[in-house]
Amino acid sequence: MAVQTLAGQFLALQLVVLLLVLTVASAVSVRQSAADFRDTRGVLLLRGAERLAGTEPVRVGLGERPIEPETLTAYAEAERRNLGATAVLFTSPGGAVLAGSGAGAARGEVDLGPSTARDLRAWTGDLTVEGERSVVAHVPVVSNDGDLLAIVVIAEKYPSLMQRARAVLPDLGTFLGLGLALGVAGSWLLSRLIRRRTRGLEPAEIAALADQREALLHSIREGVVAVSPDGTVTVLSDSARELLGLPDGSEGRTLDQLEIEPAVRAALAGGSSARDQVVVVDGRVVVLNRSPVHHGGRRVGTVTTLRDRTELMAMQSELSARRSVTDTLRAQTHEFQNQLHTISGLVQLGEYDEVQAFVGTLARRRAAISDTVTRLVDDPAVAALLVAKVSLAAERGVELRLAEQTALPRLDPDLSADVGTVLGNLVDNAVDATVASGGPTVDVHLRDDDGIVVVQVADTGAGVAPDAVSEVFRRGWTTKPGDASGRGVGLALVQVVCERRGGSVSVHNETGAVFTARLPRSRRDG
Repeated sequence: MAVQTLAGQFLALQLVVLLLVLTVASAVSVRQSAADFRDTRGVLLLRGAERLAGTEPVRVGLGERPIEPETLTAYAEAERRNLGATAVLFTSPGGAVLAGSGAGAARGEVDLGPSTARDLRAWTGDLTVEGERSVVAHVPVVSNDGDLLAIVVIAEKYPSLMQRARAVLPDLGTFLGLGLALGVAGSWLLSRLIRRRTRGLEPAEIAALADQREALLHSIREGVVAVSPDGTVTVLSDSARELLGLPDGSEGRTLDQLEIEPAVRAALAGGSSARDQVVVVDGRVVVLNRSPVHHGGRRVGTVTTLRDRTELMAMQSELSARRSVTDTLRAQTHEFQNQLHTISGLVQLGEYDEVQAFVGTLARRRAAISDTVTRLVDDPAVAALLVAKVSLAAERGVELRLAEQTALPRLDPDLSADVGTVLGNLVDNAVDATVASGGPTVDVHLRDDDGIVVVQVADTGAGVAPDAVSEVFRRGWTTKPGDASGRGVGLALVQVVCERRGGSVSVHNETGAVFTARLPRSRRDG
């Protein structure tokens, strides 16, 4: 069986409602027509009875000088024809028929019912005449002395139900046709409006889409958030609700009404596209992608997907640290090979004093670097990283200098690992920028500022362009040439590590770019 279209359903509904209304209106009209008949014909019959009762020959003939019944009958017949009544009778006060015309004229007596004519007062009402329900008028015929001589009875039976229905049928037919035309036009316009609002989908298709939507939102692992242009959350999947820590019933509320962090609110409310934007929610690293949705040339909202990448970022942090160590070892290996080649050549030449002097110089230089670092940095992991980075920078022709104001105490292992991740990535980026611009130095300044570890790295490169300051920490952003694989992660990782601890990272330009990271000693509660 074919599914009826939305327009057809509306039309059928309106036709049913219209037919019900017309049925009720017909019943009321028929019932009202009976009341109208009683009121209208009752007045006319009462007037006809009053005319007869006031006719002098009738009064005289029923009083002092009786006349032939045929004469009274003639008067009755004339009035009956004039009014179109069923019967016109002259009766005695007791109801005996004296003369008349029409139904009941041949009967010897009629029922006067609750008539007030015996009290010399006119009366109209409903009575049964010859088995037919009729409207009846009674008017007393009074002598000059005020005595009741007779009663004029004029009756007219009610029209049948079919007759009354035929009387109102033309109007009902007109109303039915007009209502049908309006119903068809209204259904067509309403269906067009609804189809335009529902993208041309029928109710069954909308229901199927709703079921599929619910199944999809409950099954996908990635969080999905749809936001309308006015900031109202229209779609919120289970995963997104869990990632953002939102309660049930958050759909239908605006972003300003939800208890979410400002950075997350700004990311969800944005109207432009965003790719792999990293935010921290309750200590978890969340990567979001935002796409605007357009229909008919106008923006109807945005859809944002959320992915929990906490474990992935931790692995990237560890990988970054391992890569840094690997690069450092590679540089040291290259440096040691050159030094060994030099020593080997001097030995082959028999320059033993030169060998001794060369080895002493290397030992003193290595000791000077270690002493300088360990004098200013008490944390062994961070100190070891700095010693390694000095050698790595020197291998690339850059001098890595540690500021004399540096003072870093021993840190707990968790904070030490985070400081190492931040310092290693900032130093690597600073060395790359310095080498690219032919700069000579990279300066590092570490300090503990009232419970906040401050890591500041300044290069002598080209600096950060003003229009790129807001993009420099975005995942995937890089100025390095070549394959994008593995690029644009370091600074994004630095920002994530800082924000995960409740800190921050910023950049400004002096001689080159100056990056400043702040990491609280106490990790923010997740």
